[in-house]
Amino acid sequence: MANNENEKKQIPLRVSAKLYNAIAQWAEDDFRSINGQIEYLLTECVKQRKKNGKYVSDEIDAPLEIDIQ
Repeated sequence: MANNENEKKQIPLRVSAKLYNAIAQWAEDDFRSINGQIEYLLTECVKQRKKNGKYVSDEIDAPLEIDIQ
């Protein structure tokens, strides 16, 4: 079978319960599934990297409002 660029790939992903809950709430706020929210966030990161060569913003070291550790 030819590798189709639009084909979705499944990957295992392990995240902490706190991170999962934060993403789940964010997904609910944005009317997306959790999977859809993760895909959206990853897509935005890739777009940002292509735009300015950075994976994350300059404020990556700023304190977070939630503890996701």
